[in-house]
Amino acid sequence: MTIRLYGFWRSIASFRVRVALKLKQLPFEEIPVDILSGEQFGPDYGAVNDERVVPTLVHGDRRVFQSLAIIEFLDDLMPEPRLLPSDPADRAYARSLALVAVADAHPLVTPRVRNHLVKMFGADANAIESWAKHWTIEGLATYERLLERRPPAPFALGPRVGVADICIAGQIVGAHFLKLDLTPFPAVARLADHCFALPPFAMSHPFEQPGYRAAAPR
Repeated sequence: MTIRLYGFWRSIASFRVRVALKLKQLPFEEIPVDILSGEQFGPDYGAVNDERVVPTLVHGDRRVFQSLAIIEFLDDLMPEPRLLPSDPADRAYARSLALVAVADAHPLVTPRVRNHLVKMFGADANAIESWAKHWTIEGLATYERLLERRPPAPFALGPRVGVADICIAGQIVGAHFLKLDLTPFPAVARLADHCFALPPFAMSHPFEQPGYRAAAPR
């Protein structure tokens, strides 16, 4: 049964799901939804996702949205390799690490938030970039403290890559977009190196997507 992923090359949430699908070696068709031009608000995508955000995963007659929910669905669909630990305490810790990015840091830098800052407060490009850097750095600093307390070995919860690593890598992708220096976050940078040495992470990076190559200045 074909899996369809509605996503966008720049979307960090789409990156998270792309990595999970590749780690599980699940073939999928990615359908681009240009969230910068407002394509998500059109009737075609509105019929797919009532929230008008990406990503959405379609498997048969099931439509799953929100990246963390999709990753958990994929764990149920194909239990190995597991992305969430089987131990309840470790599973809760993995979710906690994931939610630092998914619930706290990343939502504050999405296009709809940036657009609202422009509309409501007249924020210019410099103000928007400063805003995005602030919240991205806040997320990185939180991860640095957490990884210092429980050092990766080599991944966040031990020898196997999982949902926490996927979400931390997504925060790193945000830093790449903003050209942030990772020197103040050595534990995060080391974990990112381990993650992006794996093809599912490297191949899923926004800079490796056809949309990036099409949008890049020539």
